[in-house]
Amino acid sequence: MKAVALKVPLLFLVLMAPSALASSTQVATIYPQDPALPIGASLTATCSVSPDLGLHASKLFWTLNGRRLPSSSYSVLSPTAVSVTLARLPASHQRSGDNLVCHNPAGHVLAGSCLYVGMAPERPVNLTCWSRNTKDLTCRWAPGGQGETFIRTKYTLKYKLRWYGRERECEDYSLVQPYTCYIPRDLALFTPYEIWVEATNQLGSSTSDVITLDILDVVTTDPPSGVSVGRVGDLEDQLSVRWETPPALKDFLFQAKYQIRYRLEDSQDWKVMDDVGNQTSCRLAGLRPGTVYFVQVRCNPVGIYGSRKPGIWSEWSHPTAASTPLSERVMSGSCDSKSGDSNSTLRRELKQFFGWVRKHAYGCSGMSIKLYDQWRVWMQKSHKTRNQASSCTRDMRRT
Repeated sequence: MKAVALKVPLLFLVLMAPSALASSTQVATIYPQDPALPIGASLTATCSVSPDLGLHASKLFWTLNGRRLPSSSYSVLSPTAVSVTLARLPASHQRSGDNLVCHNPAGHVLAGSCLYVGMAPERPVNLTCWSRNTKDLTCRWAPGGQGETFIRTKYTLKYKLRWYGRERECEDYSLVQPYTCYIPRDLALFTPYEIWVEATNQLGSSTSDVITLDILDVVTTDPPSGVSVGRVGDLEDQLSVRWETPPALKDFLFQAKYQIRYRLEDSQDWKVMDDVGNQTSCRLAGLRPGTVYFVQVRCNPVGIYGSRKPGIWSEWSHPTAASTPLSERVMSGSCDSKSGDSNSTLRRELKQFFGWVRKHAYGCSGMSIKLYDQWRVWMQKSHKTRNQASSCTRDMRRT
């Protein structure tokens, strides 16, 4: 029993030895340690060494980010302490801080400190949020002022139900899109939220304006699927566009309104049709014959009730390409000297017809399209008959 009693104090001393050794190895310190300073400020830092080292302070030197500082900026305060003065400090080169280091004559590191030189954050701005299919909420903002603080700044998105909710913090910050946070679940409908952003760093903090929103007011959805573009018989100046309603819109009380945009194959200029309404098909007219067009469709959820706001447009669907037919008049190249006049007349009549449609119809009206189909087919047949008659007359004259 006595042997066991003797071993316990020995074990205790062995366990305590590492911490005692660690405290004895602190050979130097720098004060102040890891300071945060505004751009343009000055700093005097002091390196104090242990007398046990046997080093005189005049033998020590300083570096900042690996660059040796001039001895003219040093002051020997005592045999074991030397200071360095840095005037008009520029912004930190790295957000993790600039490295100020005290060295012995051989260049070995005795102690180090990080300098954080930058600016306090300004109030975050342009806070906007959207909900995909009422299932979640994503918010994005921009840093205030110039945006750059030069030191690590933390942005925290906070939100709560307007009247009775407790304050909560968004946790899922995007690594791809800066200043963006995603709230995936546990959201209430028909109840407004208060949302704001707090910016904080070592030099200060600031808070954005508080925005108030209802999830139903900021709903967006997926782009329409199944977009297809095809010809309308032999009509050389038309294309038919069809698409499917985003599946998620069927899960809650929203209907959709749509926009179509299209462009020529060799152009980057899109033309937008704003008056498509909630149909899932439409006719593009007045196009160039024998030309490839790219077409896209997007969707805006419109609340059946509970929201009077316009909603948020989805992304555009992937471009779908189709070409208009090449008319016989263009392919054959009529020998009739009056063909140019006929084409001009046809274009003028088309312009007049579409002017009438825009005046008396709305959007992609089925009635106006049917009338146009009948009128356009008759025009093409009439024009073809005139060309054939003209050709027969020329042949008779030759014989």
